Amino acid sequence: MILGIDTSLGTAVAVVEHDGVVRSQVESVDPRGHAEVIGSLIGQALAEASLTAFDITHVAAGMGPGPFTGLRVGIAAARAFALGRGIPVVPVVSHDAVALELLLHDALTGGYESDDLPFAVVTDARRREFAHSVYRGLDDDGLPVRIAEPALTPRDDLDAVLAREGVLRRDAERVPGALLALCAARALTAGRVIAPSDALYLRSPDVTPPAARKRVGT
Repeated sequence: MILGIDTSLGTAVAVVEHDGVVRSQVESVDPRGHAEVIGSLIGQALAEASLTAFDITHVAAGMGPGPFTGLRVGIAAARAFALGRGIPVVPVVSHDAVALELLLHDALTGGYESDDLPFAVVTDARRREFAHSVYRGLDDDGLPVRIAEPALTPRDDLDAVLAREGVLRRDAERVPGALLALCAARALTAGRVIAPSDALYLRSPDVTPPAARKRVGT
């Protein structure tokens, strides 16, 4: 049983079996209230899956890209849960979950042929900027093929940047917790590490250590 937690956009929590069966998925779209809802959403996800914390064997943590304040709430919650249970944390790039959802939907509906043209998962980074990662199809392990790592681009420049590279834009307003956990499940089955263990912050925190005081002469 894999518990997926992501706070790179809203707050998403899900429980997925290793074979991909979704047991529960709950979320809040509020991009700022992560700390207030993360605990109750974890409890709700476990309850809806008819499980307890002791049934969870792995925790999938969405590592971003995302804003500093919001993203660290989910990562801290995932690490705290895993530490309390003595189970592993599986890091996942949050955009990978969105890409997997899009690719699976396309395969089921006969939609966009993503093997023919790369596409960018685009999320609002606020401050008139977008975060984006570029993908092309699924690999042999059923995971999205990321061909360009997460990057930050001014809102007014993004379309021109993607057009220059021949990349289709696909915007996302949420990160699906179930697909985050499914990415982790497929990575575990393949014995792969698919994301860094450090958070993919979009930018440095606004709060910085104060500079050293200037010496005043007498």
